[in-house]
Amino acid sequence: MNTADILRAYADDAADAHAALTDLDRHSGDGDFGDNLRGGLRRAVAVREERPDTDALAVLGEVFLDEVGGTSGPLFGLLFTELAHAVAVDPEGGWAAGAAAGLAAIQRVGEAQVGDRTLVDALAPAVTALQTDPDDFAGAARAAVEGARGTAALQARMGRASYVGERAKGAPDPGAVGTAMFFRALARVAVPEAEVPSPLEVAPIGNP
Repeated sequence: MNTADILRAYADDAADAHAALTDLDRHSGDGDFGDNLRGGLRRAVAVREERPDTDALAVLGEVFLDEVGGTSGPLFGLLFTELAHAVAVDPEGGWAAGAAAGLAAIQRVGEAQVGDRTLVDALAPAVTALQTDPDDFAGAARAAVEGARGTAALQARMGRASYVGERAKGAPDPGAVGTAMFFRALARVAVPEAEVPSPLEVAPIGNP
């Protein structure tokens, strides 16, 4: 699978969703998530163009760990770095192992669990789906989307949103949405015929 295609698809989606992601983050945080995600992905695209022999996942990990601010930047960097390592070892089957390692690293650093209204609520279901069927990228994306949408009903117990209490409820967590967007971009590259809704849409999740 061409990881550069995934990076471009993710960057395009983040650019299109910038305003919506900013609004979500203003609802529960300081409003910079849209800028951070779009900016980080634009930077990763530029770095990958400068270093075309470098794997796009490795570039994503490097950029988000070293250059993207906010709480979520380094956490996304951990996910991308673990994915890069695992996929480099096993290009076909490494996605499940890399996503699981990314989840473990994120939970080790941030200590968030499912139900805390963080990106873990989107990542953990995607990991479970890939561990069940390592080739089901569309299923993993749908699981991530459903998990991200579900954060709208949760009371935040971790991160910036935990300081605003009930005010954060009613809209999904932006970090979870950004995570689901990654898996949706992955699925669109891996399984172009699959239908995976945006986590920013409210329509029920359907079958491909």
